[in-house]
Amino acid sequence: MKIGFFNDFTLGVVKGDTIVDVSAAVKDIPHIDPGTLMNGLIANFDSYKKKLEDAASSGKGIPLNTVRLRPPLTRPTNIDCMAVNYMEDGTRDAPAPINAFMKSASAIIGNDDTMVCPDVPATIFEGEAEIAMVIGKRASNVKESEAMNYVFGFMNFIDGSARGLPPMQNSFYQMKGRETFAPIGPWIVTKDEIANPQKLQIKLWNNGVLKQNFNTDDMAHNMAKSLAWVSSIHTLEPGDILATGTNHRGLNSFMDGDVIELECEGCGKLRIKVKDDLKRTWARDTRLEHANKKAEGVATPQLTGKYAPAK
Repeated sequence: MKIGFFNDFTLGVVKGDTIVDVSAAVKDIPHIDPGTLMNGLIANFDSYKKKLEDAASSGKGIPLNTVRLRPPLTRPTNIDCMAVNYMEDGTRDAPAPINAFMKSASAIIGNDDTMVCPDVPATIFEGEAEIAMVIGKRASNVKESEAMNYVFGFMNFIDGSARGLPPMQNSFYQMKGRETFAPIGPWIVTKDEIANPQKLQIKLWNNGVLKQNFNTDDMAHNMAKSLAWVSSIHTLEPGDILATGTNHRGLNSFMDGDVIELECEGCGKLRIKVKDDLKRTWARDTRLEHANKKAEGVATPQLTGKYAPAK
């Protein structure tokens, strides 16, 4: 089942190229806003699955291209993101030590929303193509062998980054924690629709040009291990997000006017826009292309605009 919000945060189930209003089927879930409604639905999904299926079957679908899709989650208690969690197409000799960081719920945006590049001296703005797990029930110190039982579903996730902010020893929070830097959606796909989440192709396009293209089978610490490890540090709640990392070789500059599309296999396609009032520019090289030119630095340097290096 594909579940999300549309227009004025009406709950819907996606059927083909339409979405069906199923809000009447969940009106008895206690909630104060769309976020607590979705979290409550996820926590009690076994009791509502048949109601949603019946509502979706009997309801009239509205064409997806006529509605505004909204973020499917707005009030996660936690947004955890795995760090350096791919073998980079086998170019790493060994997995990096397991690690993660957190984002704020205020960073969330949805389909056709806009990621905003702030007025800060970042060396580059990037967005990492990732598949995220949506937690289905409270998870604390879970075993790796049982971890996937705590997953409700999956969705597209873009991890926005403002790289290179000074001082370097205190830059990670500034780089990752900014508003609009966690695009998600366009909906949640329940885990029963994903046969093998460790064998999914992930693709990201910038203005129609394919930039990232990798498979989740290259993940260094798989989903079960990642979830078990995070749950050993803090409790995860229904509706929480655990993003699983990216293959960095295709990372590329995000600039004003860009249209970014992310498609994790089976999860639909998430589309966002990028805005930078300063109109800064970078070359379009991916990190791999930049490295193959034997150029200096990990990513292409800023070319024009405020904070560009002096020539």
